[in-house]
Amino acid sequence: MDVTLEKLDDSGAEGATRSWVQAANLSGKRTETRKQNAPVRVFRRGRARVFSPNDRTAEPSAVRFLSGEEKEKRDMDMNQLADQVSNLADFVWNGLLLYLLVGTGIIFTIRTRFIQVRKFGTGFKRLFGSINLNGEKAGKEGMSSFQAVATSIAAQVGTGNITGCATAMISGGPGAIFWMWVAAFFGMATIYGEACLAQKYKTTDETGHVIGGPVYYIRQAFKGTFGKILAGFFALAIIFALGFTGNMVQSNAISNAFREALNVPTWIVGVVLALVAAFIFLGGVTRIASVTEKLVPIMAAFYLVGGLVLLIANITALPNALRMIVVGAFDPQAIVGGAAGIGVREAMRFGVARGLFSNEAGMGSTPHAHAMAKVAKPQDQGIVAMICVFIDTFIVLTMTALVMLTSGALNVNNMAENPAAENMAQVAFTTVFQGFGNLYVAICLLFFAFSTVIGWYFFGAQNVKYLFGVKAVKVYACIAVVCVALGSMLEAPLVWNLSDLFNALMVFPNLIALLALSGVVAKMAREDDHDLRR
Repeated sequence: MDVTLEKLDDSGAEGATRSWVQAANLSGKRTETRKQNAPVRVFRRGRARVFSPNDRTAEPSAVRFLSGEEKEKRDMDMNQLADQVSNLADFVWNGLLLYLLVGTGIIFTIRTRFIQVRKFGTGFKRLFGSINLNGEKAGKEGMSSFQAVATSIAAQVGTGNITGCATAMISGGPGAIFWMWVAAFFGMATIYGEACLAQKYKTTDETGHVIGGPVYYIRQAFKGTFGKILAGFFALAIIFALGFTGNMVQSNAISNAFREALNVPTWIVGVVLALVAAFIFLGGVTRIASVTEKLVPIMAAFYLVGGLVLLIANITALPNALRMIVVGAFDPQAIVGGAAGIGVREAMRFGVARGLFSNEAGMGSTPHAHAMAKVAKPQDQGIVAMICVFIDTFIVLTMTALVMLTSGALNVNNMAENPAAENMAQVAFTTVFQGFGNLYVAICLLFFAFSTVIGWYFFGAQNVKYLFGVKAVKVYACIAVVCVALGSMLEAPLVWNLSDLFNALMVFPNLIALLALSGVVAKMAREDDHDLRR
């Protein structure tokens, strides 16, 4: 028996009906019939959610599901479990964790005496002075500072810079971008501390290869059993959050983008991604460093050039876009109107949350890459790490926001009529690039998401070594490859929501250790200043 989406009222619920159908048809093809109990993606509160056909809470005034199936099947629907996990993840992210992340950034900013301001120029020069698409070969001693930075940016710049940006503005209005900037500013101090500590406490594995990351400075912050438990919890959380579920959602984003642009079956995209991923993963740190140092500059240039073309085409709309961001941060109703239900609290919450999720400052992921850098002292990598957050948020993510605002892809006059967050970038680029816009975004997502897959795999591998030894990495690599393939073929909201939850869980032990070692970071910042004066 089929389930049919039926439009009930063209006048009173036209906007809602259009929004719902638009979100449900992410492939761009309007389908009016679905199989019994097939989930329908629904746009609500700035994100795509999934409801079963039996869910009568799904705006019955706009959409009616014609089905006669038993009510008890709803209790067994995986989408209900996904919704429960989503609620738990939202509670964690929007509660204590959000304040902890921002608070940690403020503490590190004060204790390092605004390191992100004082050493920004030095870090900028050091990073861009070391760019090399074919640098020295990474090995047992680690990798070059630029290779470490490239691996870090590969992980940071991902779907969050495109889809996450759209989600933040749909849920919190254009003003959310301002609060993303605020979060990134303080996050630069946080990641300085993470990189310095990862460098200071790095060690070697049983084969003599350099290894480092939060588990090692967690053990330094808390001796004994508590430290072991906290480090072990972090290691397990990051393996599942990034290596497994995280890589599934990244490959899912790639496959959906190419299905939208070229109507390529998702399973074909999944197989290709899995094969390429296997080649890179099994090559170890040498191949990962070699790929990221080439891929990251190319993908950044490709996206920014396209964004600049669109901004030039819509240059007259740029001042108003900037006005909407600044005014919307403090008076959202002046931009989106009262009907949207967006206030300063929503703008701040969604901006900070999506911003931190995008640049990963405080999450404990990128320190694994920075620990591998061959530098004279930890502070050298710390100031370069700050620039990674700057590039992610102030350059790439801001470009995305301005593209969506100047093109009119974000409809601030009627937020209910906005396209799904997953599609907004494609809508924006098609206004100038026409039919090539879909393909352009698909290619950008391929670069962004696949580079994130590489970075996240590497971070997970470092923790597999810590928990199970070097020999277990090959098993982990095989599982990660399978996850990449499966993620491309699944429409699995549960996977996305689990990734959000595990991302949140891995942050707590990292932040606790950072706060415990904030004095060590402050001392290193002072020592660096003293060395420069001498």
